[in-house]
Amino acid sequence: MGQEMPFLEHLTDLRRRLLIVAVALVLSVLICFLFVDHIYQLLASRSGEKLAILGPGDILSIYVKLSAVGGIAFTIPIAAYQAWKFVVPALQERERKIALMYIPALFLLFLLGLSFAYLILFPMMYHFVLGLSNGNFDLVITANDYFTFMLNLCLPFGLLFELPVVVLFLSHLGILNPHRLAKMRKPAYLVLSVISITITPPDFLSDIMVIVPLIVLYEISISISRVIHRKRTRETALSA
Repeated sequence: MGQEMPFLEHLTDLRRRLLIVAVALVLSVLICFLFVDHIYQLLASRSGEKLAILGPGDILSIYVKLSAVGGIAFTIPIAAYQAWKFVVPALQERERKIALMYIPALFLLFLLGLSFAYLILFPMMYHFVLGLSNGNFDLVITANDYFTFMLNLCLPFGLLFELPVVVLFLSHLGILNPHRLAKMRKPAYLVLSVISITITPPDFLSDIMVIVPLIVLYEISISISRVIHRKRTRETALSA
């Protein structure tokens, strides 16, 4: 029974922290919903026209969708902190401080990715797709389609911009190292190129505007992994 207690305590702690994250998410969504009209006005301003809806259900659907995205964004640092508190008993003092630094980095990089996609990529893609109509259609843009298009484009970039932090964490655990990332450079560049070509208009400038930041992020990740790998190697040599 003495061997089972630590596991049970661990499980109880995990459940408690998941509950905290769930409550934080619900509260964040509710707070965002209180200001959803302002959020809607801000994001809809890039459409250049008044958006249409097909029924009263669309209003609630759009507001809930926007509130959920805002709630998730504000819950990221809380979820990261709870994850840190969960693993902190197994970490050394130095590792605790390093892991704690991931929390603001995750939040800021997520916002940076969203901002990049919203301010640069989304207008470019939006106007390009509208331009394809070439006067052949009477365009009626619904708010639901507009925000679905926006979120499908912006959210993945919010996650992609967190790549350096993920690599930093995995490098600290010893799962990734710069040699492995360097070997993966060519296939990684290929995947990033396919992503950029797929989501951008078919012109060279648009592809460059997207693929360059992604490649820079990957190279930053390799540099971060290299620094961590050197520190781990040096510490291993000193402790040997």
